[in-house]
This record gives sequence, C-alpha cells and structure tokens, in this order.
Amino acid sequence: MEHTISKDGTPIAYARSGTGPPLVLIHGTTADHTRWDPLLPKLEQYFTVYAVDRRGRGQSGDTEPYAIQREFEDVAAVIDSIPGTAGLLGHSYGALCSLEAALLTTHLHKLALYEPPIYTRIKQSYPQDTLDRINAHLKAGNPEEAVLILYKIAQISTDQLTLLRSLPSWAAMVFAAHGIPREQISVENYSFNPDRFRNMKTPTLLMLGAESSPFYKAATDTLHMSLAHSRIAVLTEQQHAAMVTAPELFLREVITFFLGTS
Repeated sequence: MEHTISKDGTPIAYARSGTGPPLVLIHGTTADHTRWDPLLPKLEQYFTVYAVDRRGRGQSGDTEPYAIQREFEDVAAVIDSIPGTAGLLGHSYGALCSLEAALLTTHLHKLALYEPPIYTRIKQSYPQDTLDRINAHLKAGNPEEAVLILYKIAQISTDQLTLLRSLPSWAAMVFAAHGIPREQISVENYSFNPDRFRNMKTPTLLMLGAESSPFYKAATDTLHMSLAHSRIAVLTEQQHAAMVTAPELFLREVITFFLGTS
C-alpha cells in the first residue's frame, strides 16, 4: 500500500496496480479497497488502478471529529498526487465523495458515479430506530447484523444479498461496519445544490441498476439534470452492487467510458 496525505494531515492509503491511464476507485460504506479485487485483473489491462482505502478503513488514518467534507478532500488529495489527469470511479457513499471531490481538483479527466445516495424528492425509507439498532449490534459485537440492516435499507434483493455473503469480500464489508452510523448520518445531513455544479465540465457517467430502489433512480435523474456533461447507463437486471452481481456488464460500461474519446 502507498499513501498520500490529505488536507487535514490524515494519511490515505491506496493499492496501485496495472498499466495505462490512471483510474482512482472509491468504495462505498461497507467496504475497503478490496471491494474491487474481483475486477482488478480486467481493469489492470487498461489502467493504472489506484484502489483507495477511505479514511478509517484498511491502512488509511482516521482523524476526529469525522466530517464528510474531509472525505471529499481525501479523494482530491489522491487525484492530485498522481501526475497528469486521472479518471475517478465511485460507488454509493464513495460516489458522493467522488462527486464533491470533482469540485476540489483540476486534475480530473472523467468521472463515473454508481448510485450516490443523494436525497431528492424521494427519501430513503426506513424505521426511525434503524440507527439505534445498528449501533446496538455494533456495541454488542455483531457487525454482520449491522451490515444486513444497511442492505435492507438499500432494498437489495434476497438473491443478490445471498451472493454478496458468499464472496471473500464479505468479511471486509463486515469489518468496515463501524463506519455505517457516521456515514448514514452524513448522507441525511448532506444537501445537494445543483448550482454548485453548474459549471462543471467533467464528462460524467451515471450508472444505475435497472432494479434499484426509486431513491437511487431519483438521485441519478437529479444528477443527470444538474450535470451538463453527463449520461446515464442503466445496468440491466441489477441493483446496488453490479460490480459483484454482473461484473462483465459493469466492466464493459466502465472501460468503454474511460477509454472513449467523448
């Protein structure tokens, strides 16, 4: 693992591999950089991949008090540490961090966002005691139950959840469960202002699972209307984790976008 130093002095780790133009990968809430391991053999054929551990995960540091804005700065710091320009791919919470990082760096070539959790006209619906139950499971030493609650919020189907739990990366998801409460609160407190992105010229791919919840569809539509240089790619029969449930489909969209001329 290599490191760069974020604006607040926190070391941010990443695994670099492959050859070609740089592509930075930012994972979501229940993950670390190993989220992308199944995709690396293919991505490494086309890109120099920088798979990041977000703060508080893997070999990255974690400075209190937590604020989502520090995560925006972390992503920008990694991009700015790379010579030239880089592509940036973010999933879920990592996509939200990637979106905001695009305003903090001038070294971004292209941006791909897979279902960032942006509150719009449609809110995520879950019981009021959800965070209390997640915290109770974490305190009791049951992080897997906390992860399962989060995936229920995301409306992941039983079949896709069974697949996720069968993968080697599931252990890393469970290990990262401690980040769920602070990131869920940050999402609820985040306010998307389209005016801030009006002049953003970075070509942007917005990926959306065809079977994802209305919450993610509304968020993706809002972003598409707000980003002048964006397009939507709908991933057939997929939900919130197509990189796992349909890796070939996911990779085709990502590779075509980042290697394309538009």
